[in-house]
Formats: sequence, structure tokens, C-alpha cells
Amino acid sequence: MDVFSDLIRGVRAHGSLFGSSTLVPPWALHFVDGAPLTLCTVLTGAGWIVPEDAPPVLLRARETIVVRGPGTFTFVDELGTPAEPVACGEHCATPDQGGTRHRLGWNDDARDGATTLIVGAYPVRGEISRRLLDTLPVVLHAEAGGTADAVLDHVAAEVSVDAPGQQVVLDRLLDWMLVCTLREWFDRPSGEPPAWWAAQRDPVVGGALSLLHAEPAAPWTVATLAARSGVSRSTLAKRFADLVGEPPLAYLTRWRMTLAADLLIEREDVTVAQIARTVGYSDPFGFSAAFKRVRGASPSEFRRNATVSAPVAAHR
Repeated sequence: MDVFSDLIRGVRAHGSLFGSSTLVPPWALHFVDGAPLTLCTVLTGAGWIVPEDAPPVLLRARETIVVRGPGTFTFVDELGTPAEPVACGEHCATPDQGGTRHRLGWNDDARDGATTLIVGAYPVRGEISRRLLDTLPVVLHAEAGGTADAVLDHVAAEVSVDAPGQQVVLDRLLDWMLVCTLREWFDRPSGEPPAWWAAQRDPVVGGALSLLHAEPAAPWTVATLAARSGVSRSTLAKRFADLVGEPPLAYLTRWRMTLAADLLIEREDVTVAQIARTVGYSDPFGFSAAFKRVRGASPSEFRRNATVSAPVAAHR
């Protein structure tokens, strides 16, 4: 398992499609839910994405923008549009037509100059996916012409029909497009991707990272990790620290604590001692000390605080 695959595995669209071929100026759609991640792409036409916490960005045909929450954003035909904002969230409708949950109403008889917008909102639950989220800017803009273009062709074909299972197909297509968009953004020449992104491609460090993610509970030492990676201990230690920004075992500890944090939140029936063993600690006291050092609270405190805050987060 590579690092990116591990971090994005919990990021999945679910019933989150908005689509319209009848957005004719002027319009202003205000997406009010503040989802952790929202992917917006325009099949035809153009418009402006106006985030709450970042400068506006022009979105042209076949371009994609990913907006990171919790701030809201608006999609408008032009800056300063006279259109009254229409709130979009659990339900959204254009001013002149009804809408259903997560759809603005698809119409094959679109007028000239209409803009087709596709939006996928991602809940992003858990500490694992949050590590990916924290590497992204408020607005991530991917131009047309990349690998996501092929996905857009599939999206356009799917939204033009009304077939059984359509929502599932569209959700998975949006997941595919999100992965393509993030990979291209991380790989752009002027980009500043997280250290682990480039490190994954190093023949030595990439292999070591894959081992740590595949077997996080194994009794790793730098020596055993180096032996499995086919290099000396000193070579691995230096190369890993240079590329990732921290020593191998420090990285492993942070990753184990991330896995443990998700287990503490998701599995209330599992004891702290059981979670400690799951992430590679035979001694629950040693695990608790490591968790508090990395996360700033003991496992029990973390679980208690997460349980208290969960109802609030669910109604944001």
C-alpha cells in the first residue's frame, strides 16, 4: 500500500452529485454545507468559484477545482452578478425549476450559452484522510488537458441518461476524477507537494514507506527496515530523513497514532489495550505515552473528547 492510497481510501463520494445543463446567466449558487472537500468541474461554459476564505477563481470548460472546507463557496456567472444566491446543500434548485436531492435538474434542451456544472461533495471522516486534507490549499485548480479529461467524457455520457445505478456510477467517477486531479496537482512543476509524495517514488524510501504502511504493527527497527529495503541502516536512515523530513521510526510512530486515533473514534467497543496491540504496542502504557506525546491527549481523553464533539460535527 503506497502512502497516497492509504490516505485517500476513506475519501469517497456518496450521493453527492449536482448537475445542470440549464445554468444561464445570471446565476449564483451558494454551496452552504462547508464539506471538507468539494470537487467542482464545468463540462461546458464557464463561471467563477468564489470561496469564503480565498480569492475567486475562473473555472472554464473541462477545468476542475477542489475546495477545502469548512468554508462555504459560491458559483456565479460573473463577479458582481446581480443574481440572488440560491442555497445549495441537502437540496438545491435553480430559480426557475425544481430540484431534487443532490441534483439541479438535468435538461437535454439546454439553451445556447448554458453552463454545465458537476459537483461532488466529500465528507472525509477520520484522522487518516485528514492527513491528506491538511496537505491541500483552500482552493486547488487543475486546468483542462490532464488525465481527468477522460473521466469527464464518462461523466458527460452518464448524466445524459437516467439508468438504474446511475448514482453509484457517478459517485465512483467523481472519486476517479478526484484522484486524477490530486495526482496532477501534486506533480505540477511549480508545486509544493507533501514530502511523502516525492519520497514514494524513490526506489529505497518508497519501498520503506510501503512496508511501514503495509505492516504498521510489525516490530520495526531501522536495521530490519533497511534489510527489507535492500540497503544499509545508515543509507536508509539518511535517505529517509532527507526525503520525508523525519527518521523512519518517528514517521512510523505518527502513522501508528493516526491509525489508533481512528480506531478510538470508530470502535468504542475495543479497549485501549487492544488498540495498542493492533498498532504494534505490547505495552498499553507505552502506547498511551506515545499517543499523548504525538496527539496531545491520552487515548482515553481523545476518545472521550471525540465522543462529545461528534454530535456537534454531525449537525454542522
